[in-house]
Amino acid sequence: MGLKNVGTLIVGGGQAGIAMSEHLSNNGEKHIILERNRIAERWRTERWDSLVANGPAWHDRFPSMKFSDVDADSFASKESVTNYFEEYAKMIKAPIRCGVDVMSVEKKDGSSNFHVVTSNGEFEAENIVAATGPFQKPIMPPIVSSEEAVLQLHSNDYVNPAQLPDGNVLVVGAGSSGSQIADELLRSGREVYLSVGPHQRPPRSYRGRDFCWWLGVLGKWDATKLEPGKEHVTIAVSGSHGGFTVDFRKLAARGMRLVGLTQSYDNGVMQFADDLKHNITEGDKNYLSVLKEADLYIEQNGIDLPLEVDAHEIDPDPDCISKPIRELNLAEAGITTIIWATGYAVDYQWLKADVFDENGKPVHQRGVTDMQGVYFLGLPWQSRRGSAFIWGVWHDAKYVADQISKQRSYLDYHRHTLATASQAAE
Repeated sequence: MGLKNVGTLIVGGGQAGIAMSEHLSNNGEKHIILERNRIAERWRTERWDSLVANGPAWHDRFPSMKFSDVDADSFASKESVTNYFEEYAKMIKAPIRCGVDVMSVEKKDGSSNFHVVTSNGEFEAENIVAATGPFQKPIMPPIVSSEEAVLQLHSNDYVNPAQLPDGNVLVVGAGSSGSQIADELLRSGREVYLSVGPHQRPPRSYRGRDFCWWLGVLGKWDATKLEPGKEHVTIAVSGSHGGFTVDFRKLAARGMRLVGLTQSYDNGVMQFADDLKHNITEGDKNYLSVLKEADLYIEQNGIDLPLEVDAHEIDPDPDCISKPIRELNLAEAGITTIIWATGYAVDYQWLKADVFDENGKPVHQRGVTDMQGVYFLGLPWQSRRGSAFIWGVWHDAKYVADQISKQRSYLDYHRHTLATASQAAE
């Protein structure tokens, strides 16, 4: 099979790749998408059975199409999300090729183009858009040896409670994934320990409006920089069971045992930091600050929304917070499974380009790198707080597509002047 020439080659056929395709098509830019599996594969096979979107359907979508099978204020199942992206790709006639693995991309010698090696032949591309997203390589801290008599799996591999052996479960990480998985296991009748680190926990809704709406009108989705010290703070929010505010005190009241940040493991005993109360208190402050700003917004703008006085009340600390567990013998506690909801790392080994920092993270400005022709899309905080959300990646894609078109216009001018000069010489 001969070398195939393309304008822009997009790596990844998830939400980022499809959004990129729409905007490139709107700009008249020739391109293709290469996806090693299927459209939105991570929603299909790398998420648990009961997962739903964390934002309501009116919010977590692209502007050009609504969900066909989900009410606007409901939370789409992972199957609905997958179907949505498949339908969207068809609607925009995205030139996507599934089952094609991109193995290497590197600059051609003496050329501004890139040589791309795939499982389905080789390509030459003027531009590369890495649209593989932030959830590429599951992180499991090397705290407990794999030789220990306890099942360990990342939240990426969790499917449902029936998948686990009999016994109790320790869930490490209390962001959206960890808190939802821990809640599901508790509802299934398991005894659950949840290791809670620094987090934010916005209200699911307040005074009749979802938190996605509040973060929008308060301008928080458009925040461009993380607050200092907040780089590793997760967000605990859930759309499951119709959507509810994650309240760790209420989880404890239902029988969940909260512990602090997981620190170390030795001779069958897990050690936790003495930071549980602090982490819970900081999460409360975040929650209450959103309510306060929402109340002020309502007052200043004369909006008629029902009062919700009870929302400001914080329950007393349960024993697991006031008298925290610092050590836990896993065998004595009957723990047979540890689920690590500890996030992901990026993996761009296929991209042979000097556009990464010492930790392997892309160096970019709103997805645009210092290397001509290399772009990123779908990264957290790519341009703003909302970048990693479905609607956020769509807006980021428009910016990147416009940059590609702008650069093309300069190159077209250059080629035109060279051709004109050549003709004049003849």
